[in-house]
Amino acid sequence: MRRADRLFDIIQLLRTRRLTTARWLAERLEVSERTIYRDIQDLIAGGVPIDGEAGVGYILRQGYDLPPLMFNAEELTALVLGARMVVSQGDRELARAAQQVLSKVATVLPDSLQGNLEQVHLYSPMMNDWRGDTLNALRCAIRDQRKVSFAYTREDGLQSRRRVRPLGLFYWGAVWTLGTWCELRESLRNFRIDRIVDLVTLDEAFSAEPGKTLDDLLVQERQQWEQHCDA
Repeated sequence: MRRADRLFDIIQLLRTRRLTTARWLAERLEVSERTIYRDIQDLIAGGVPIDGEAGVGYILRQGYDLPPLMFNAEELTALVLGARMVVSQGDRELARAAQQVLSKVATVLPDSLQGNLEQVHLYSPMMNDWRGDTLNALRCAIRDQRKVSFAYTREDGLQSRRRVRPLGLFYWGAVWTLGTWCELRESLRNFRIDRIVDLVTLDEAFSAEPGKTLDDLLVQERQQWEQHCDA
């Protein structure tokens, strides 16, 4: 890792924690504590508002703005590919946001890295333009913790009306699914987004309850996967 990248990473890590020790930083960045002490002193000398001392820990004062972002070639590749995947597979609002992110990154990159941004030859083609309001509405319902109701058609053609707590959205490379607590089945269930119609966001809010959360859903999925692998 270049020293400039390490200094940038130290600032980023300090921003995410209230008190950070040199030992923790050294382990995270795979360098010696002596290197971290030297880097911290150089950052302070350069005007970065870091408080603390060796042996106790360091704190980055609130309100500090980082200088223009710097990325290496692999980081830029990951950023561009991720944004392109969101544009092709997300809803319209997410696609617009992803394009804005790339525009903002392009404005702060130095000239020496502009070429890297333009030469990312990795793409995520849009196989079909399924974009409606469903994904966006579900994202908002999950964020606001509001129940939703919708008509659903199973793979065998059976139709039903469902009222659920939306917990999370999952993209599987071909389809999106909605992870929920289903009031009809009184259990954690997944629904394919492309089989949902007549979606209504209800006024009724919900809060986390044991057995009905995203963590519970993820545990269930992991257990089912482990059982499948052991079979």
